[in-house]
Amino acid sequence: MSVWDELTGQSEAIEVFRAAAASAAPASASREASSRASASRSTSTPVASAPFAGAPAAGAPAAVASKGEAPSASNDAAASHGAMTHSWLITGPPGSGRSNLAYAFASALLCRNGGCGVCADCRQVAARTHPDLAVLSTDRVIISIEEVRTLVASSQFSPSVSRYRVMVIEDADRMAERTSNVLLKALEEPPERTVWILCAPSEADLLPTIRSRVRSVRLRIPSTDDVARLLERRDGVDTATAERAAREAQSHIGMAHRLATNHEARARRDETLKVALGIRSVPGAVLAAARLLELAKADAEAITEERDAEERESTLRSLGVEPGQAVPMGLRSQVKTLEEDQKRRATRSLRDGIDRILVDLLSLYRDILLRQLESTLEPINLAIHSEIEAAARDTEPAQTLAIMDSIAVARTRISRNVTPALSLEAMLITVALPSAPRKAQL
Repeated sequence: MSVWDELTGQSEAIEVFRAAAASAAPASASREASSRASASRSTSTPVASAPFAGAPAAGAPAAVASKGEAPSASNDAAASHGAMTHSWLITGPPGSGRSNLAYAFASALLCRNGGCGVCADCRQVAARTHPDLAVLSTDRVIISIEEVRTLVASSQFSPSVSRYRVMVIEDADRMAERTSNVLLKALEEPPERTVWILCAPSEADLLPTIRSRVRSVRLRIPSTDDVARLLERRDGVDTATAERAAREAQSHIGMAHRLATNHEARARRDETLKVALGIRSVPGAVLAAARLLELAKADAEAITEERDAEERESTLRSLGVEPGQAVPMGLRSQVKTLEEDQKRRATRSLRDGIDRILVDLLSLYRDILLRQLESTLEPINLAIHSEIEAAARDTEPAQTLAIMDSIAVARTRISRNVTPALSLEAMLITVALPSAPRKAQL
């Protein structure tokens, strides 16, 4: 099984990267042969070298059209050309598989067999431990300028065991403008065998100066059938569970995996919908907001708690501190730095957990609205079909739309650092009111 078999719903993007990796292999071999021949000559003439022979300039379109968008002629030409370049940007909605595609491409570049998926190189890339792979991912709200400076400095090193050195930045949209500027020179003039891969939700999330230095590949939302088949093939999930998880995750690959394989995550989602459907009064809405916040915290802790404990144990071991032993005074600052990092990571994890709850609530009221309008579109939450039918009878479409508006407003408020509890209470009071204004104020 190759690294490309772990991906789903992105056939056009896969072909772009597969062709680029294939074209990079002979280019690398040719350069190495040329270098050996040049070194054997007593005299030589300086020759300007490009990172990849025949590669279009950075910023040239090699993108895959977004869902519902026809590929342009230039996109088709670039994709069919399959040329390699030194800087890439993978964009797509959350759950579309941006990071998975980035690491598949990294494996194809670092593996001697083009990404076989079974060799030591591929296993090391999957574990993020390959010596020629550098990764910058963050669980914080932003990527710090110090992290980017460190990554840029490490990009100057030559590959140690493979043809290339690959630099991956996940969530590149979390870089502030000042931080992004640190990347510019590295993207424009990287070392000859360094490849940059950036991931972000959309091109608009990055500075124009960054976009002009990369080749962009846009991903589409995979279909629920594609995601379900991936869960069956990769995780051994039965068909019914895989289809339900893919549908309720709305084709978000990572969330579908959690819903299909984690009973607690499934139970938390089910309770979220039950809490919302049970609201009958303003006091009930306030209590429901508190319960939803508890569910979000539990979800966030489930994701971060085990990792934080392993990280702390590993750090103490590297400092020579045995389990249960008191941390020496001289080492406490390093442990405190780790704890502060984990606290910031917990903040982002909680925000993500709240946002997942709000997305689930949007799917609930979307289903209610479809039933009220007698639409033939398939509902997302088939498992609670009877409850949705009852809610559709008890409310009017105008109120359902007002509730959906209030959920969107709550997401915006929380992204702007409004207290989550207050945002959730204001949102759910709209659910409790017999009639609500169509538009809430931010």
